[in-house]
Amino acid sequence: MATQDQGGGSSVAARLIAAYVGGWRERDRARVLGTLDPDCVIFESYGPVYRGTARIAQWFDAWFGEGNTVDRWDITSLLVGVGGVAAEWRFACTWRGQPAAFEGVSIARLKGDKIAYLREYATTAPLYDWEGAWRP
Repeated sequence: MATQDQGGGSSVAARLIAAYVGGWRERDRARVLGTLDPDCVIFESYGPVYRGTARIAQWFDAWFGEGNTVDRWDITSLLVGVGGVAAEWRFACTWRGQPAAFEGVSIARLKGDKIAYLREYATTAPLYDWEGAWRP
């Protein structure tokens, strides 16, 4: 994983994002919630917004309660700055019995030593090298 520090807080930011992702991979609710400010807001790439750790805990329980699994979530690079971090990643899961995988990025803002804001973006189509024509 490549890391680029843009000044201050790199160890805290890197530790928090790694613990958040690791908590999802390991289905560890306490680990995920331990990274978050009580008033944290999370924006998922496909629309839902979760406000506060009580709602985030409910989302976590509902997601895994349906039998979904996080099969892989690898951080491929980090860009750390004052008060925040951007993490590129590859994600794979089984959701409602169907495998899914995509690449994305999370942008996190910190409040002290916790994540206060997390916004996820995901690729919407397979990536390819453009050679003069677009794929359908």
